[in-house]
Amino acid sequence: MKKLTFTLLLVLITYLASAQRTLIHAGTLIDGVSKKAVKEQTIIVEGKNIIDIVSGYQSADSGEKVVDLKNHTVMPGWIDLHVHVEGETSPDRYIKEFTQNPADKALFATDIAKRTLMAGFTTVRDVGGSGVNVSLRNAIARGYVVGPRIFTAEKGLGVTGGHADPTNGYRADLMGDPGPKEGVVNGLEDARKAVRQRYKNGADLIKITATGGVLSVAKDGSGPHFKEDEIAEIVSTGKDFGFHVAAHAHGDEGMQRAVRAGVKTIEHGTYMSEETMDLMIKMNAYYVPTITAGMEVAENAKKPGYFPAVVAAKARVIGPQITSTFAKAYKKGVPIAFGTDAAVFKHGENAREFGYMVDAGMPAMEAIISATSINAMVLEQSDKFGSLKRGLFADIVAVPGDPLRDISVMRKVNFVMKEGVVYRND
Repeated sequence: MKKLTFTLLLVLITYLASAQRTLIHAGTLIDGVSKKAVKEQTIIVEGKNIIDIVSGYQSADSGEKVVDLKNHTVMPGWIDLHVHVEGETSPDRYIKEFTQNPADKALFATDIAKRTLMAGFTTVRDVGGSGVNVSLRNAIARGYVVGPRIFTAEKGLGVTGGHADPTNGYRADLMGDPGPKEGVVNGLEDARKAVRQRYKNGADLIKITATGGVLSVAKDGSGPHFKEDEIAEIVSTGKDFGFHVAAHAHGDEGMQRAVRAGVKTIEHGTYMSEETMDLMIKMNAYYVPTITAGMEVAENAKKPGYFPAVVAAKARVIGPQITSTFAKAYKKGVPIAFGTDAAVFKHGENAREFGYMVDAGMPAMEAIISATSINAMVLEQSDKFGSLKRGLFADIVAVPGDPLRDISVMRKVNFVMKEGVVYRND
């Protein structure tokens, strides 16, 4: 009987703890959907969810907690659709591939995860790593590690010698002949097997490198790599497992092949033509610009020895071009989803992207919506997060002042809540 009584008491305490309400007094509220902010609102949080949003500052009843954000702009937790959680830019990045163990990557990744969450990003899409990203996702979901909710592609897919070939730049006796298990695809059978291997390894989506890349140790940075039928096979097989496909692409022909084959997002899009923009609008494919990464690699390319020579030559021209492409794509009406390529620059600085987007012509409110409800829609998670709405997860961030007048305040986050838990309150 005593054991039963203790068990019932424990259940009651757990219930009361989870049922405690938090009232967030928001001076200005952006819900992530409407293009108009509203003043003096109270967000009522219970457990993991928002249970109501009411006008005015509601008084707390006994046992309720109040968070005073009357001098802040409050909005949904941000979503970054393009990060790499396993590492970060440094002059010795390429050497680390030979000196780091998976455990080294994993431990560093826990710091990356925490920095990302504290910067206001409650959800991220990791678009390629070694598999540590899957373990990190699981550890965060189980509460072992502090960080954002992660949707991961596990290992990105490329062709032999392509941007995602893991042995690019190695000496001949180390290159070997990586295949689908390692994420290297040549032909339709490889395409099917590579997607199925990602499913087996625990991925949430598929990432392909439809063209060459900037940071891979290979000369080509923009030429098309996959044949269109290979991409179509990846997309088709991915659908069997509930995967959408993200396509890294700098060159225009590679983008067109990817969009025609049915990919959901185009990452970077550096040399995107107006013809491709029209095609993306027609196919409802989203453009993830990663302007911050472009600006960062262009700056780092000026530093002697920061990149291998073959990489530096590509990096010098990429930043200004991505900014120009973004401006044209926005004016054209291409669907745009927020993504940064954090890792190419330091994690935790993801909000720099907002400033670059606004500087290139996108209104601040649209940039915020792209990082909230639009990204949730791309992830097919609009019923869980991405906006401030009754019944959704209480993923909430706040910044001092008004980002609609001064977008730089997006880099001054001082309140972060994820699923009802406050991780930052300065």
